[in-house]
Amino acid sequence: MNIDFALLVPEFLLAGLVFVMFGVDLFLPADKKAYLPYLGVAGLMAVIGSVFSLLGDEGSLYGGIFLVDEYALFFKVFFPIVGIVMMLASRDFVTKHLENPGEFYGLVMVSVLAMMLMASAAELLTGYIALELLSFCLYIMAAYAKREARSNEAGIKYILIGAFSSAFLLYGISLIYGSVGTTTFTGIAEALQAGDDLRTAFLAGLIFIVVGFGFKVVAVPFHMWAPDVYEGAPVPVTAYLAVASKAASFVLMLRLFATAFMPALDDWKIIIAVLAALTMTVGNVVAISQSSIKRLMAYSSIGHAGFIMVGIAALSESASNALMLYLVGYSAATFAAFLCIIIYFNLTGKEQIVDFAGLAERSPMLALALTVSLFSLAGLPFFAGFTIKFYLFTAAAREGLLWLAAIAMINSLISVYYYLMVIKQMYMKPAQDPQESTTAVERLKVPPVTTALLALLIGVVFLVGVYPAPIVHLIEEATPLLFSNAATSLASGP
Repeated sequence: MNIDFALLVPEFLLAGLVFVMFGVDLFLPADKKAYLPYLGVAGLMAVIGSVFSLLGDEGSLYGGIFLVDEYALFFKVFFPIVGIVMMLASRDFVTKHLENPGEFYGLVMVSVLAMMLMASAAELLTGYIALELLSFCLYIMAAYAKREARSNEAGIKYILIGAFSSAFLLYGISLIYGSVGTTTFTGIAEALQAGDDLRTAFLAGLIFIVVGFGFKVVAVPFHMWAPDVYEGAPVPVTAYLAVASKAASFVLMLRLFATAFMPALDDWKIIIAVLAALTMTVGNVVAISQSSIKRLMAYSSIGHAGFIMVGIAALSESASNALMLYLVGYSAATFAAFLCIIIYFNLTGKEQIVDFAGLAERSPMLALALTVSLFSLAGLPFFAGFTIKFYLFTAAAREGLLWLAAIAMINSLISVYYYLMVIKQMYMKPAQDPQESTTAVERLKVPPVTTALLALLIGVVFLVGVYPAPIVHLIEEATPLLFSNAATSLASGP
């Protein structure tokens, strides 16, 4: 077998940089460890550069189980960017609240490596191993504040539920292998095309895989772990869970369903559609009653998982384009919102919604950035949320899921209410010192690096909202490969 290892340069480079991070952390004096995230950022930028060097040299490895195509390359740029944002956003928090920062940033880099592998996986076990590598990093990160009972509880709950969901995935994979005799995505598609009827074992395996992914993307009714884990984990880790783990799971899920399960679309489409409707409805309705900003964002994340699943249910080239654009816009807005929460927690140590009272007076810039982020997540015009939802709901309607698009629009209206609860506290409630009866007007000083990162994220939110054409163009070059691979496998069938 002639293997072109040049296609694995980004992964090899990132794996090497992880060991560099651990080594530097081992010998770096304690007063210099605040510079570690910048080392990680430089490394991830080098990884992005190596990804660009692969443009035009796409191919496959190990008999087609690992693909380096434009779809994979798009996310091999996207995921390191997510890692960079995570490192910069968590810098002040890690310095102030966590021990062993080098290990924390190393885990972020390992998780980025896992997500890059997930983007290239074209075989069930390959995807599963990459997903588990990501999951183990997140288990540790959720429990990283080891001296806090909440963080320990979050890590324990997360690993127990993660093991449970992994069992579903593995059992589903075994049933599918027993039914069609292969675990490659194209091989599964060919077997489905060749068979007259789906075997019961295959349908059972498909359902188990949907359940396993349901846990990973916090779909209802498999979402029960998310609010407690999101609330107990360190604030930057909560942001990472809401963005990175969800995006990576959907990237793998999209390739799997578009390539392997596309011939059985009529058999699983309604299942995903019902799960999407339940997920967005439960997430948005329950969010209304939350008093913790982290739990509110957890249920908001559940609601958005439901929106993203609309793209899977309406699987087509246009729906895939919309889903990928949704991941970009959602990630920018969610990271921006969480960055505001991280900044506020670093400065005040508070995370209840009522604690944000008077923020507009204490830090107008921070309040404005959080407002923009929440308006975007709600789907208001001129922000990324409106554009990504418009693309996604339109694609669903074109594929005959008008009822699902209608439910999604109703849920978007519901979400406006609980986002406005936070904005009301910031702009309409005075800042109150709990020790005094007078209002507190102490100004909050936001670090320059964090301010620049927040401004960049808000800029992306506006860019996707008013001029998404450049990103849409990149996406439109990537997604046809998913369906061309499926079409190729179908054409080879009898």
